[in-house]
Amino acid sequence: MKSQWECFSENLGVWIGSFTKLSPQGEELGDTPSRLTLEKLENSENARLTLQREGLQDLVLDFSSFSKSVLFFENGAFSQGSMQFSPISDFGAEFSLICDNRRLRIVQLFDRQSQLSSITLIREYQEGMGKNYRPSLTVESLLGKWEGEAVTIYPDLRNPDKFSSQIELNLESKADGSDRLHQTLIFGQRKINSSASVNGSKLLFDQNPDNPIQVLLLPDGASCTSPLKPKIGQSIFLEIGWLIKPDLRQRMIRSFDEKGEWVSLTLVTERKI
Repeated sequence: MKSQWECFSENLGVWIGSFTKLSPQGEELGDTPSRLTLEKLENSENARLTLQREGLQDLVLDFSSFSKSVLFFENGAFSQGSMQFSPISDFGAEFSLICDNRRLRIVQLFDRQSQLSSITLIREYQEGMGKNYRPSLTVESLLGKWEGEAVTIYPDLRNPDKFSSQIELNLESKADGSDRLHQTLIFGQRKINSSASVNGSKLLFDQNPDNPIQVLLLPDGASCTSPLKPKIGQSIFLEIGWLIKPDLRQRMIRSFDEKGEWVSLTLVTERKI
Protein backbone atom coordinates (compact mmCIF):
# COMPACT_ATOMS: atom_id res chain seq x y z
CA MET A 1 0.00 0.00 0.00
CA LYS A 2 1.37 3.42 -0.96
CA SER A 3 2.10 6.06 1.64
CA GLN A 4 0.06 9.28 1.57
CA TRP A 5 3.18 11.07 0.26
CA GLU A 6 3.49 8.62 -2.63
CA CYS A 7 -0.20 9.04 -3.42
CA PHE A 8 0.18 12.82 -3.40
CA SER A 9 3.11 12.51 -5.84
CA GLU A 10 0.69 11.37 -8.57
CA ASN A 11 -0.31 15.06 -8.76
CA LEU A 12 3.18 16.48 -9.41
CA GLY A 13 3.56 18.65 -12.49
CA VAL A 14 2.03 21.75 -14.05
CA TRP A 15 -1.74 21.87 -14.36
CA ILE A 16 -3.41 24.38 -16.71
CA GLY A 17 -7.09 25.14 -16.29
CA SER A 18 -9.64 27.46 -14.78
CA PHE A 19 -11.65 28.10 -11.62
CA THR A 20 -15.36 28.41 -12.48
CA LYS A 21 -17.50 29.98 -9.76
CA LEU A 22 -21.04 28.54 -9.60
CA SER A 23 -24.13 29.50 -7.66
CA PRO A 24 -25.77 26.95 -5.31
CA GLN A 25 -28.12 26.25 -8.23
CA GLY A 26 -25.24 25.50 -10.60
CA GLU A 27 -25.36 28.75 -12.60
CA GLU A 28 -21.98 30.00 -13.84
CA LEU A 29 -20.96 33.28 -12.16
CA GLY A 30 -17.42 33.68 -13.53
CA ASP A 31 -14.38 31.83 -14.85
CA THR A 32 -10.73 32.54 -13.98
CA PRO A 33 -7.82 30.96 -15.94
CA SER A 34 -5.28 29.20 -13.71
CA ARG A 35 -1.88 27.55 -13.67
CA LEU A 36 -0.97 25.28 -10.75
CA THR A 37 2.54 23.87 -10.23
CA LEU A 38 3.24 21.04 -7.79
CA GLU A 39 6.92 20.19 -7.38
CA LYS A 40 9.26 18.48 -4.95
CA LEU A 41 12.05 20.76 -3.76
CA GLU A 42 15.63 19.63 -4.41
CA ASN A 43 17.61 18.28 -1.43
CA SER A 44 14.51 18.54 0.71
CA GLU A 45 11.60 16.54 2.05
CA ASN A 46 9.33 19.46 1.13
CA ALA A 47 7.02 20.10 -1.78
CA ARG A 48 5.82 23.41 -3.17
CA LEU A 49 2.44 24.43 -4.55
CA THR A 50 2.30 27.56 -6.71
CA LEU A 51 -1.15 28.69 -7.85
CA GLN A 52 -1.42 31.48 -10.40
CA ARG A 53 -4.85 32.87 -11.29
CA GLU A 54 -5.54 35.71 -13.68
CA GLY A 55 -6.09 38.96 -11.81
CA LEU A 56 -5.19 37.50 -8.40
CA GLN A 57 -2.03 37.39 -6.31
CA ASP A 58 0.00 34.18 -6.64
CA LEU A 59 -0.34 31.64 -3.84
CA VAL A 60 2.87 29.81 -2.85
CA LEU A 61 2.78 27.08 -0.20
CA ASP A 62 5.67 24.88 0.98
CA PHE A 63 4.85 21.76 2.99
CA SER A 64 6.38 18.48 4.17
CA SER A 65 3.34 16.83 5.74
CA PHE A 66 -0.42 16.77 5.34
CA SER A 67 -3.25 17.99 7.51
CA LYS A 68 -5.44 15.35 9.12
CA SER A 69 -8.30 16.78 7.07
CA VAL A 70 -6.91 15.48 3.75
CA LEU A 71 -6.68 11.94 2.38
CA PHE A 72 -5.20 10.68 -0.91
CA PHE A 73 -6.03 7.56 -2.89
CA GLU A 74 -3.33 5.56 -4.67
CA ASN A 75 -4.11 7.10 -8.08
CA GLY A 76 -3.67 10.63 -6.67
CA ALA A 77 -7.36 11.46 -6.16
CA PHE A 78 -7.99 13.24 -2.87
CA SER A 79 -10.34 15.24 -0.69
CA GLN A 80 -9.63 17.86 1.95
CA GLY A 81 -12.05 19.83 4.07
CA SER A 82 -14.01 19.97 7.29
CA MET A 83 -13.47 17.20 9.82
CA GLN A 84 -16.60 18.20 11.72
CA PHE A 85 -20.00 19.46 10.61
CA SER A 86 -21.43 22.08 12.95
CA PRO A 87 -24.50 24.26 12.39
CA ILE A 88 -22.64 27.26 13.82
CA SER A 89 -19.49 27.19 11.69
CA ASP A 90 -18.45 27.15 8.06
CA PHE A 91 -18.42 23.71 6.48
CA GLY A 92 -17.23 22.28 3.19
CA ALA A 93 -14.74 20.22 1.23
CA GLU A 94 -12.61 20.05 -1.90
CA PHE A 95 -12.62 16.93 -4.06
CA SER A 96 -10.12 16.05 -6.78
CA LEU A 97 -10.46 13.24 -9.32
CA ILE A 98 -7.63 12.36 -11.68
CA CYS A 99 -7.42 10.36 -14.91
CA ASP A 100 -4.46 10.31 -17.32
CA ASN A 101 -3.55 13.96 -18.03
CA ARG A 102 -6.76 15.43 -16.56
CA ARG A 103 -7.94 16.50 -13.13
CA LEU A 104 -11.40 17.59 -12.10
CA ARG A 105 -11.81 19.35 -8.77
CA ILE A 106 -14.91 20.70 -7.05
CA VAL A 107 -15.14 22.78 -3.87
CA GLN A 108 -18.44 22.86 -1.97
CA LEU A 109 -18.88 25.47 0.78
CA PHE A 110 -21.73 25.94 3.27
CA ASP A 111 -22.37 29.07 5.35
CA ARG A 112 -23.07 29.24 9.10
CA GLN A 113 -26.77 28.74 8.47
CA SER A 114 -25.91 25.34 6.92
CA GLN A 115 -26.89 26.54 3.46
CA LEU A 116 -24.84 25.67 0.39
CA SER A 117 -23.26 29.04 -0.40
CA SER A 118 -20.87 28.41 -3.30
CA ILE A 119 -19.43 25.82 -5.66
CA THR A 120 -16.14 26.08 -7.54
CA LEU A 121 -15.53 23.81 -10.52
CA ILE A 122 -11.83 23.44 -11.37
CA ARG A 123 -10.98 21.81 -14.70
CA GLU A 124 -7.28 21.10 -15.32
CA TYR A 125 -4.99 19.35 -17.78
CA GLN A 126 -1.26 18.76 -17.69
CA GLU A 127 0.82 21.39 -19.47
CA GLY A 128 1.51 20.44 -23.08
CA MET A 129 -1.52 18.16 -23.33
CA GLY A 130 -4.92 18.88 -24.85
CA LYS A 131 -7.89 20.03 -22.81
CA ASN A 132 -10.18 17.15 -23.81
CA TYR A 133 -13.04 18.60 -21.78
CA ARG A 134 -16.26 16.60 -21.71
CA PRO A 135 -19.72 17.96 -22.57
CA SER A 136 -21.99 19.03 -19.72
CA LEU A 137 -23.47 16.07 -17.87
CA THR A 138 -27.04 15.05 -18.75
CA VAL A 139 -29.50 12.69 -17.12
CA GLU A 140 -29.63 10.65 -20.33
CA SER A 141 -25.86 9.98 -20.21
CA LEU A 142 -26.26 8.37 -16.77
CA LEU A 143 -29.16 6.04 -17.56
CA GLY A 144 -28.57 2.31 -17.49
CA LYS A 145 -26.63 -0.08 -15.27
CA TRP A 146 -23.14 0.61 -13.96
CA GLU A 147 -20.81 -1.78 -12.15
CA GLY A 148 -17.65 -0.85 -10.35
CA GLU A 149 -15.20 -1.15 -7.51
CA ALA A 150 -15.12 1.08 -4.45
CA VAL A 151 -12.27 1.83 -2.06
CA THR A 152 -12.93 3.42 1.34
CA ILE A 153 -10.11 5.03 3.31
CA TYR A 154 -10.25 6.48 6.81
CA PRO A 155 -8.89 9.51 8.70
CA ASP A 156 -7.12 7.19 11.18
CA LEU A 157 -5.27 5.55 8.23
CA ARG A 158 -6.48 2.04 9.05
CA ASN A 159 -6.41 -0.46 6.18
CA PRO A 160 -8.76 0.47 3.31
CA ASP A 161 -11.96 -1.44 2.62
CA LYS A 162 -12.65 -2.59 -0.93
CA PHE A 163 -16.00 -3.75 -2.25
CA SER A 164 -18.06 -3.98 -5.42
CA SER A 165 -20.75 -1.49 -6.33
CA GLN A 166 -23.69 -1.40 -8.71
CA ILE A 167 -26.02 1.42 -9.67
CA GLU A 168 -28.98 1.38 -12.04
CA LEU A 169 -30.73 4.55 -13.21
CA ASN A 170 -34.04 4.71 -15.07
CA LEU A 171 -36.11 7.70 -16.17
CA GLU A 172 -39.90 7.78 -15.81
CA SER A 173 -41.85 10.30 -17.88
CA LYS A 174 -45.12 11.22 -16.16
CA ALA A 175 -48.43 12.18 -17.73
CA ASP A 176 -48.09 15.76 -16.50
CA GLY A 177 -44.89 16.17 -18.53
CA SER A 178 -42.51 15.90 -15.58
CA ASP A 179 -39.70 13.33 -15.29
CA ARG A 180 -38.61 11.30 -12.31
CA LEU A 181 -35.28 9.49 -12.00
CA HIS A 182 -35.29 6.12 -10.21
CA GLN A 183 -32.04 4.83 -8.72
CA THR A 184 -31.10 1.45 -7.29
CA LEU A 185 -27.73 1.45 -5.54
CA ILE A 186 -25.94 -1.64 -4.25
CA PHE A 187 -22.89 -0.90 -2.07
CA GLY A 188 -21.30 -4.05 -0.73
CA GLN A 189 -24.17 -5.71 1.16
CA ARG A 190 -26.41 -2.62 1.18
CA LYS A 191 -29.21 -1.94 -1.32
CA ILE A 192 -30.82 1.50 -1.50
CA ASN A 193 -33.76 2.52 -3.68
CA SER A 194 -34.41 6.22 -4.21
CA SER A 195 -35.88 8.63 -6.74
CA ALA A 196 -35.47 12.27 -7.73
CA SER A 197 -37.44 14.97 -9.48
CA VAL A 198 -35.74 16.26 -12.62
CA ASN A 199 -35.59 20.00 -13.27
CA GLY A 200 -33.22 20.63 -16.16
CA SER A 201 -29.69 20.15 -14.84
CA LYS A 202 -30.85 19.77 -11.23
CA LEU A 203 -32.01 16.58 -9.51
CA LEU A 204 -33.71 16.57 -6.13
CA PHE A 205 -33.92 13.34 -4.13
CA ASP A 206 -36.87 14.45 -2.02
CA GLN A 207 -38.37 11.25 -0.63
CA ASN A 208 -37.08 12.11 2.85
CA PRO A 209 -38.25 15.70 3.53
CA ASP A 210 -35.90 15.90 6.53
CA ASN A 211 -32.88 15.12 4.38
CA PRO A 212 -33.38 16.20 0.73
CA ILE A 213 -30.34 15.66 -1.49
CA GLN A 214 -29.52 17.88 -4.47
CA VAL A 215 -27.47 16.78 -7.47
CA LEU A 216 -26.25 19.39 -9.95
CA LEU A 217 -25.23 18.30 -13.47
CA LEU A 218 -22.24 20.42 -14.50
CA PRO A 219 -19.83 21.07 -17.40
CA ASP A 220 -17.08 18.54 -18.25
CA GLY A 221 -19.23 15.57 -17.27
CA ALA A 222 -19.17 16.64 -13.61
CA SER A 223 -21.80 16.34 -10.91
CA CYS A 224 -22.02 17.80 -7.42
CA THR A 225 -24.14 16.21 -4.68
CA SER A 226 -24.97 17.79 -1.32
CA PRO A 227 -27.68 17.84 1.34
CA LEU A 228 -30.02 20.83 1.25
CA LYS A 229 -30.50 20.84 5.02
CA PRO A 230 -27.52 19.19 6.77
CA LYS A 231 -28.11 18.82 10.48
CA ILE A 232 -26.63 17.13 13.52
CA GLY A 233 -28.37 13.89 14.37
CA GLN A 234 -28.38 12.47 10.86
CA SER A 235 -25.52 11.10 8.79
CA ILE A 236 -24.64 13.25 5.78
CA PHE A 237 -22.34 13.04 2.79
CA LEU A 238 -20.86 15.25 0.09
CA GLU A 239 -20.17 13.70 -3.31
CA ILE A 240 -18.83 14.58 -6.73
CA GLY A 241 -18.87 12.58 -9.96
CA TRP A 242 -17.05 12.71 -13.28
CA LEU A 243 -18.17 11.06 -16.51
CA ILE A 244 -14.71 10.59 -18.04
CA LYS A 245 -15.96 8.59 -21.03
CA PRO A 246 -19.50 7.56 -22.05
CA ASP A 247 -18.95 4.24 -20.27
CA LEU A 248 -16.53 5.26 -17.50
CA ARG A 249 -17.34 7.30 -14.39
CA GLN A 250 -15.64 8.11 -11.09
CA ARG A 251 -17.36 9.25 -7.90
CA MET A 252 -15.96 10.37 -4.54
CA ILE A 253 -17.96 10.49 -1.30
CA ARG A 254 -16.95 12.23 1.95
CA SER A 255 -19.11 10.81 4.76
CA PHE A 256 -20.00 12.21 8.19
CA ASP A 257 -21.73 10.36 11.05
CA GLU A 258 -24.72 11.44 13.16
CA LYS A 259 -22.41 13.50 15.41
CA GLY A 260 -21.13 15.42 12.40
CA GLU A 261 -17.68 13.79 12.51
CA TRP A 262 -15.87 12.95 9.27
CA VAL A 263 -15.60 9.17 9.20
CA SER A 264 -14.52 8.05 5.70
CA LEU A 265 -13.72 8.85 2.09
CA THR A 266 -14.80 6.55 -0.75
CA LEU A 267 -13.68 6.44 -4.38
CA VAL A 268 -15.87 4.55 -6.84
CA THR A 269 -14.76 3.67 -10.36
CA GLU A 270 -17.61 2.28 -12.45
CA ARG A 271 -18.31 1.22 -16.01
CA LYS A 272 -21.59 1.03 -17.90
CA ILE A 273 -22.55 -2.53 -18.79
